[in-house]
Amino acid sequence: MSETTSHQGVPARRAALFLLDQVTGDQRPLSEILAEGALDHLGPEDRARAQRLAIETLRGLPRADRMLARFLQKTPPLHVRNILRLSTVELAGGAAAHGVVNAAVAMVGMTKRTAGMKGLVNAVLRKVAADLPGGWDKLAVPRLPKWLRVPLKEAYGPEVVADIERVHFAGAPLDLTARADPQAVAGQVGGTVLPTGTVRLAAGRQVTGLPGYDAGDWWVQDAAAALPARMLAAQPGERVLDLCAAPGGKTLQLAATGADVTALDISEGRMGRLRQNLKRTGLTAEIVVADALTFDAGAFDAVLLDAPCSATGTIRRHPDLPHAKDGSDFAQLFALQSALIDRALALLRPGGRLVYCTCSLLPDEGEVQVEAALARHAGLAVAAVDLPGLDPDWHSASGGLRLRPDHWADRGGMDGFYMCGLRKPA
Repeated sequence: MSETTSHQGVPARRAALFLLDQVTGDQRPLSEILAEGALDHLGPEDRARAQRLAIETLRGLPRADRMLARFLQKTPPLHVRNILRLSTVELAGGAAAHGVVNAAVAMVGMTKRTAGMKGLVNAVLRKVAADLPGGWDKLAVPRLPKWLRVPLKEAYGPEVVADIERVHFAGAPLDLTARADPQAVAGQVGGTVLPTGTVRLAAGRQVTGLPGYDAGDWWVQDAAAALPARMLAAQPGERVLDLCAAPGGKTLQLAATGADVTALDISEGRMGRLRQNLKRTGLTAEIVVADALTFDAGAFDAVLLDAPCSATGTIRRHPDLPHAKDGSDFAQLFALQSALIDRALALLRPGGRLVYCTCSLLPDEGEVQVEAALARHAGLAVAAVDLPGLDPDWHSASGGLRLRPDHWADRGGMDGFYMCGLRKPA
């Protein structure tokens, strides 16, 4: 049975609280929790609100903790702490104190284990509400966790890392890739066209309600994520492989060129979104669910490899990542990326081209991987980058592009990415 929105908004807040408990308690990414249908019991309005509340709370978690520390003598259990965090971020966003406090008290009273803390929650949140005017904005911008901040400082320096953190805290706009004409799509949806061709509009818009959605005129894709397929420059009739394709934005780009596209991914579940978008846009691609390391279907003219990675470049859109990861899987990911590059090259015809990319800020998942591949494969060469709208600062010294969230910060930033074109010897 669907829960409907109450005057206190408790169903959406309870769902947001569940998401927070899962991320901070069990270190699970939001994408995994949502894929399991965690919000399916809610109506569309509450579902959207719950997800937004969880994301905003995760983005502002360090600030909320600093604010709450002023009024807590000892740390309460995680479930109660998350109620306080959620409510503090809501209050900081301008929500009415009466409704937020009442909802928080109601939620803490829903289980016997925490019901005795209703008085504490009520008192603390009333103090937070009184202290918020001016207090929230004086708090420091939330920092990345040490497991990520340390290697990023080594790679880019402390000033760049601070710039990245500011962009993370500001959140992300909505980016669209047009199937054909970006200017026409921008006119439809009320967006602007970025120099690289992406259509950008303010966050908070309901995607499925935007003009052109049902007609398949565009799909959601970050400005940085749209560049690897453009770098590959697939041509009509070419045999092109999108390796590790899900969720499929790059497949749609490749299919729109008129190339003969094969989209491969190991996850049947994650390919469902690609199937839906292919149907919506009227584009075609062969979908293969298989292990990329064992796939063998002859020689391709071009391969796009968006390798599994730490996803550290996507935190401005996915603020759960610093809480759901700890860097312990880095070595395993580095080894997988190396193996996938070798496999992608084996699937190319002589003289064929590969674009390797990761949505990571770590050089070990980008520049270092390309340097190692060049050392392993005699005759392999880095291809020149020739794309419109690029800033000269985005070019990596070792070849390819190194994109960071603080690039275009005044326009809303972009995901962190590394991408590089490679050509197999003829």
